[in-house]
Amino acid sequence: MLLAGITALAFNMRAAITSLPPVFPELAASLRLSPAALSALAAVPVLCFGVFSGAAAPLSRWFGEERVLGAALVVLAAGLVLRGAFPGGMLFPGTALAAFAIAVLNVLLPSLVKRRRPEQAGLLIGIYLVGLSAGSILASLVAIPVYRLSGGSVPLTVGLWALPALGAALVWLPQLRYRTVPAARPAGAAGRLRVYRHALTWQVTLFMGLQSLTFYAALSWVPTMFRDRGVSPGGAGNLLALMSFGGTITALVIPVLAHRARDQRALIAATMVASAAGLAGVWFAPVGSAVAWILVLGLGQGAALGLAVFLMMARAPDPVAAASLSAFVQSVGYLLATAGPLAVGFLHSATGGWTVPVTMLLVIMGLEFMAGWPAARDVTLPLPGHAIAAD
Repeated sequence: MLLAGITALAFNMRAAITSLPPVFPELAASLRLSPAALSALAAVPVLCFGVFSGAAAPLSRWFGEERVLGAALVVLAAGLVLRGAFPGGMLFPGTALAAFAIAVLNVLLPSLVKRRRPEQAGLLIGIYLVGLSAGSILASLVAIPVYRLSGGSVPLTVGLWALPALGAALVWLPQLRYRTVPAARPAGAAGRLRVYRHALTWQVTLFMGLQSLTFYAALSWVPTMFRDRGVSPGGAGNLLALMSFGGTITALVIPVLAHRARDQRALIAATMVASAAGLAGVWFAPVGSAVAWILVLGLGQGAALGLAVFLMMARAPDPVAAASLSAFVQSVGYLLATAGPLAVGFLHSATGGWTVPVTMLLVIMGLEFMAGWPAARDVTLPLPGHAIAAD
């Protein structure tokens, strides 16, 4: 039941977001949204992830992780119902409310895995990321068909994903009898671990933040990029789904490999090569080869996401530190990532093309590698009163 619940939660953690970019042009026409408004809509979820991630830990201490996760699913569904019922006035607030719920899920689900199944952490993280990718794929695939089959219904297109969120809440009900809360440190242990004081924390944060920046920039604008190159709306949505499919493969495999490896530096290097090659191919290679390049990009992005989630757990010495590290990394990392969709949208509007935005993202991937390499060493944050160990 826990495995089913984790999968159901994960399925709903990206569908509300990935269902929008394939229909950006249609939303712009129907709701009279400017290019700047579309850029803001793309950035709203990532901004909310950063702003609200810090709320997850206090909520879990007060109510327990299982109950907070269940409540987050209800809030997610409510946000999607609002934006579907009143898209003219509630598209942005409804998306923000849904993103608040997803921010809580982002922080607490990996933490719950570490507390309840630490011996299977790598496998369960892989399954969680597969569920996440499955939601992304399906939402990307059906966005354009739903819009067309509904006769151009914006309410149905943007509100549809409330249904699987409510279904996941039902699947999660058996977990509400548990009340997992952040454990206190053992008696006699030194005081609170201040994660922000350590370079390792900032390395993990930068890797996670830059990974999210490039991921959400691509997620938001790749369909429009392909449509500008002559790909049909349905074809652009299918290519976005293929990117998510590639991510599903590596998101399942990479955490397991990372869990078995002494350190993850080789995985970081391979991940960044795939991500950069895929992104460069998507724009600079002939459009006829788009299927191959978007798949490579998805493989790299899925691996980067899997490593980012794994490092948040693996670099913490215990579950207490893991919760603190996860909340800090996601709060700061997602605030950094907010710049991705905004900057790409601005540069595209300013230059009238995609070469400058894509080049900027390739440079950022180089910075991502520079942050990920030291974060992938076989080290952990020190317990309070101890020195950090290095390999």
